[in-house]
Amino acid sequence: MFLLCASSGYSIAYHSYNEWWKWAVGVVLGLLIAVLIIQVEKAARKVSLRVIIGGVVGMLIGLFIAFLLAYGLSFVSNIMENQEVVPWIYTLLTGAMGYIGLVLGSQKVEELSLFGWGPAKEMSDYRLLDTSVIIDGRIADICDTGFLEGNFIVPRFVLDELQYIADSSDALKRTRGRRGLDILNRMQRSTGINIDVVDHDFPKIKGVDSKLIALAKKTNGKIITNDFNLNKVAELQGIKILNVNELANAVKPVVLPGELMTVKIIKDGKEPGQGVAYLDDGTMIIVDNAQKYQGESVEAMVTSVLQTTAGRMIFSEMKAIADKKGS
Repeated sequence: MFLLCASSGYSIAYHSYNEWWKWAVGVVLGLLIAVLIIQVEKAARKVSLRVIIGGVVGMLIGLFIAFLLAYGLSFVSNIMENQEVVPWIYTLLTGAMGYIGLVLGSQKVEELSLFGWGPAKEMSDYRLLDTSVIIDGRIADICDTGFLEGNFIVPRFVLDELQYIADSSDALKRTRGRRGLDILNRMQRSTGINIDVVDHDFPKIKGVDSKLIALAKKTNGKIITNDFNLNKVAELQGIKILNVNELANAVKPVVLPGELMTVKIIKDGKEPGQGVAYLDDGTMIIVDNAQKYQGESVEAMVTSVLQTTAGRMIFSEMKAIADKKGS
């Protein structure tokens, strides 16, 4: 690109002027144009194809309106009789209407798509991703399995929050933010799902969660999250929630009272004599009378299972003691 623009600038200057310094100016201008083209190309990569098409269509409509206005002025205004101002009027109308069409077309095309004027998508099929579920990363694994597919929306304000976290001075937050951006890139490459970054915003509403709820109401979409507070607030307002934590709890193996399992006691429990163990999926197991076996594997019998909003807890007791009670 640099070579092409530099050689073009030189050729234009060489055939237009005889002074050598003007040829050098042509080369410099060509290089500056190459830099501008590369910067525009980098910026265009971050914009969705729908926004680009909307901007182009809007600009063409704006230019057509400018032509009609200029044509109309030639009949109703004496100004157009002055040939010195005619080019300036054309330039003003073309620039103004083209710019308005470009801006409105690129911004409003998302609304057309969201409300069924774009590709054939059901409004209720839209799933809005919040910041926490993107950073969590399990949503990408679920999509890879094929259990979840369709149209996903990432609002611009969620993407901005991710970028803000990724640029944080705190190392942990910075790592989480960059992980979220990596997860989004991974999901964009997945088959069976379509991710749209939309610029739809609600300037009068503060807070990403509140904006997400407002967008879900407007699009009749569902919010995918693992945020407990967002889950409750959205449900109170009639928003459909797809909670990744609830999905994880639903697919955990079913354990019934009386079943035996071999577990390793990791630490002491809250009550005297209790030991705590964990299954591979993170489920906590409370084992009565197992405190002294910390660091060892024991055989425990399930007595009860408690399902909470934080997850599933299994209560059990040592098999030897359970056998004594049974006898």
